[in-house]
Amino acid sequence: MDIKTLSTIIGHVSSATTLNVYAHVTNGMRQSAAAKIDRAIVKAEPGPDAAVKEKPARTTFQAVKGKYRKPGTGYVSQIGDHLWEGRYSPKVNGKRMTRNVYANSEGECEEKLAKLIAALRTQTRTG
Repeated sequence: MDIKTLSTIIGHVSSATTLNVYAHVTNGMRQSAAAKIDRAIVKAEPGPDAAVKEKPARTTFQAVKGKYRKPGTGYVSQIGDHLWEGRYSPKVNGKRMTRNVYANSEGECEEKLAKLIAALRTQTRTG
């Protein structure tokens, strides 16, 4: 899947955020890129000592814990120097429906999020 689509699906503001969180450069990738650059610039082939051994994979994997909150409350997080994101994810007809709001300050974001939650609750009661 292309990075832009994935970024949209998981709710990131930009594909740069998705790449920063999930994309990693390995030593092998660095070595391969360096060898290609060498071949292109000086038309040289890499020597036998150019192979880089990959570090063994970690055996004590720990997943990053998500943001925990009380159901129905949403949360606010800072995603840039002057950008805050409020997220609310209620279940509608058994499916998770995520809605986001953005603001320049935490207080403004909390106000927008509170209005969004109230509007969505009213909508689900009357709809």
